[in-house]
Amino acid sequence: MEKKTIVFTGGGSAGHVTPNIAIINEIRTEWTISYIGSKKGIEKELIVKIDIPYYGISSGKLRRYVDVENVIDLFRVIKGCVEARRILKRVKPDLVFSKGGFVSVPVILAARSLHIPIFIHESDMTPGLANKISQRFATKIFTSFEETKKFFPKSKTMAIGSPIRREVLMGSKEKGRRFLDFHQGRPILTIMGGSLGAKKINEVVRTALPQLRATYQIVHLCGKNNVDSSLSSLPGYRQFEYVHEELPDILAATNIVITRGGSNSIFEFLALKIPMLIIPLSLQQSRGDQIVNAKAFEKEGFSQTLAEEDLTSESLIKYVGKVEKTSDMIRSKMNASQQTNGLQVLVDEINRMGKNTN
Repeated sequence: MEKKTIVFTGGGSAGHVTPNIAIINEIRTEWTISYIGSKKGIEKELIVKIDIPYYGISSGKLRRYVDVENVIDLFRVIKGCVEARRILKRVKPDLVFSKGGFVSVPVILAARSLHIPIFIHESDMTPGLANKISQRFATKIFTSFEETKKFFPKSKTMAIGSPIRREVLMGSKEKGRRFLDFHQGRPILTIMGGSLGAKKINEVVRTALPQLRATYQIVHLCGKNNVDSSLSSLPGYRQFEYVHEELPDILAATNIVITRGGSNSIFEFLALKIPMLIIPLSLQQSRGDQIVNAKAFEKEGFSQTLAEEDLTSESLIKYVGKVEKTSDMIRSKMNASQQTNGLQVLVDEINRMGKNTN
């Protein structure tokens, strides 16, 4: 039987790419797969590593405010549409799957002009601008949160949870401790500031290291070019720009995680039953989606939230302590959660679409 062809798109941050990779890993033996992203975004780096054909297009930035760059970016989007249409005509996909991010809009518009079915998935509680634009062209829309359905057409929207990478759930606590050279005498605190790192979180964590190291062994994923070599020899403190293959083992060994409020990450930590301290991006840095995600998880009892504006070494130590004291209760709430892994649902829906296309 001839393989069907699917094109994935989405970029701007790892949060728009890792769910696509989770799906790709599940369907790559049954489908011919390509990826369309920006020419220099993080998506290119991540997709090339998994040996999937990658096509870069021009893309602008979708802003919610008046800026002269909006005019320039409009032409970039138009150019991106032309480039994406040319690629789609050559690849001839049976389906386009989008995780959002500004690069996805030209791909969605091009796919619609060629009458190619389109699936989109929205991870956050409130939809991003790219998916708000794309929804009218989508064949089906999937969301992580039940509450998000109200922002999309009811007839084609389904709440399924977040597509969680299978490999993340298969880590070994023992391997993680060995890789980190950590002992069993103290709990492990893992700090993840997102795919690009988090300058303020990095700074505050390092200021608080004397107090934190008195209680925890610390894994600090600090982002590209953010390793502080002067701290490399500190016992019980390991820092990395980014980890790939070792991440599942590190997370399996982790007792508490400090994280941004990106939906994909916090759903993974929920699936792994790791109590969280969420420090969402502020309104000065984002549209506020991480703040809404964090509040939703805190309401469910899965986490504590510390606003970045209130982040100091003292408040960090205080809130990590609050998570530690309530960790048994948090894990109990997580175990009782009805949140699901949307990965299998998406794989089934993609395969169903493949069977229905000629």
